[in-house]
Amino acid sequence: MENMLKVEQPFGEKPVLEFLEEEAPKELVVTVLSEGDGEVVEPGDQIAAHYLGQVWNGQVFDNSFDRRQPLVFQVGVGMVIRGWDDGLVGQRVGSRVLLSIPSELGYGDRGVPQAGIKGGDTLVFVTDIVGKL
Repeated sequence: MENMLKVEQPFGEKPVLEFLEEEAPKELVVTVLSEGDGEVVEPGDQIAAHYLGQVWNGQVFDNSFDRRQPLVFQVGVGMVIRGWDDGLVGQRVGSRVLLSIPSELGYGDRGVPQAGIKGGDTLVFVTDIVGKL
């Protein structure tokens, strides 16, 4: 994905995305930007993660870095969008993971209009897995 998207800033700092391609990938793309050395995330684990979410070639719609509070959620069991479940299970705590999530693994045809996500939008997340609870 390096030829499609550039991510600036290291683990733990709010990322800045630069899109190098107009067209988003059609499938889920998971790229480990920096691998941590913590425990492996298993389905059903409760994890804490900082994230920045942005529409492909569009606006940032949410991020936890500005709130200085990671999101805590159960992964791999349908509590979050499927792209997160599929992309974060198997990663290590301490990793920064880049996810390009097609709409069918995100918010589908309905989108989330109040967040600026249109139906069919591909979502990009930079996710820092900061802990397993």
